[in-house]
Amino acid sequence: MRIGVSSYSFSQLVHGGAMTQLDIIPKAKEMGFDVIEFAGFQLPEGETAESFAPRVRAACDEAGLPIMNYTIGADFLNPPGGDGVAGEVERLKDEVLIAEALGAPGMRHDATRGFPAGKAGAKDFATALPMLAEGCRALAEFAADHGVRTMIENHGYFCQDSERVERLISAVDHPNFGALIDMGNFLCADEDPGQAVGRLMPYAFHVHAKDFHVKPGTASDPGTGWFPTRAGNYLRGAVIGHGEVPIVQCLRVMKAAGYDGVLSIEFEGIEDPIKGIGIGLENLRRYVSQVYGT
Repeated sequence: MRIGVSSYSFSQLVHGGAMTQLDIIPKAKEMGFDVIEFAGFQLPEGETAESFAPRVRAACDEAGLPIMNYTIGADFLNPPGGDGVAGEVERLKDEVLIAEALGAPGMRHDATRGFPAGKAGAKDFATALPMLAEGCRALAEFAADHGVRTMIENHGYFCQDSERVERLISAVDHPNFGALIDMGNFLCADEDPGQAVGRLMPYAFHVHAKDFHVKPGTASDPGTGWFPTRAGNYLRGAVIGHGEVPIVQCLRVMKAAGYDGVLSIEFEGIEDPIKGIGIGLENLRRYVSQVYGT
């Protein structure tokens, strides 16, 4: 199994000006990662995604660090251009071309954050499902012609439960569309990670290792660094192995399902990112060795 890291893990440093997006690449290689994925770009002045992607790919080639995934935002119910599902698909086709330029075999996109505030009528997932499936299927079909597999992540509250993710993948019903399973994100919807990972493993294209500290909603608001789950509990990003996500249990479920693809760290803690990512990588490699015997 190859262990990767998401560029999102370095966000504190990039947004603070301590690193550039290109600096992440040799640093990730130095830290011992096998592959990398990019969660969008923090573009240098004067650059576009189209101009920057070849530079990123060249830097990764030079470092010997393959790009395995490209992660971008999307919303088929609330398209940024206001052009409906078809308009959002057209916008996302350009992102598929960025993934292709990066040489990434996969692209994760969101489905939606939910119905627009104040919208009249039904707002449940069943109502949204046909529109979401239409958009995801059209994009998956386009991406297949460019050698890019598309996937949905358990992300964004509205489409975060494993049951909803499974329903969407089943409704799309396309071999080029699957799941990016994030172990930790199920807690945002107050779902047991081990059970949820087990449900979605048949659809897994990519997996994220993520950990969270958890406090019950009955406790006082812990303040800065914490955010609420859908049921009002509190989460804070953690170093892999320091939180409450059952990482080893999830790995056992993955092994039982025959998964041997990429496992990427996505660090969201408030600790120093380099230290937090490094400790997390050390722990994750040890856990993988224990479970997979490699």
